[in-house]
Amino acid sequence: MALQVIRSEHQVSAGEGEVEVGMELPKVAVKPAVDGGVVIVCSGEFDLDTVGVLAAACDRDTAGAELLVLDVARVAFADSSFLNVLIRLRNTRPVVLAGPLPAQLRRVLEMTGALDLFEVDPAA
Repeated sequence: MALQVIRSEHQVSAGEGEVEVGMELPKVAVKPAVDGGVVIVCSGEFDLDTVGVLAAACDRDTAGAELLVLDVARVAFADSSFLNVLIRLRNTRPVVLAGPLPAQLRRVLEMTGALDLFEVDPAA
C-alpha cells in the first residue's frame, strides 16, 4: 500500500522525567497523507509509562483519518500497553503496520495472536 505523505508534520516525545534511566525515549511523528490517511512514525521504547505519547498523538492528530499507517520499524521495545493502543486504533479504522516489524514487537504480536489483526507492509 503506497501512501503519499504531504509535508505537514507534528512530533511528540515523552519528557525525561517520565521514563527510566537508559531507556530510549519514545517519539511519535504524525504525517497526514494526501489520500485521507495518516502516517504515524513511532520510534523508541513504549511501555505503560510512555505509551501515552502515542495514544495522545493519535487522539489529537488522527480524527477523521480513514486509514492509519503506523511505521513501527524503529520501535526498540513495545509491551502489552503498546499492543493495547494498536488494537484500540484498529477497532476504529483500518490500521497498517509499516516497515519491517522489529523482532521483539513481532514476538508480542505472535504470542498474543494479534498479528493476524493487522495488515503488515514490510516495504513501506
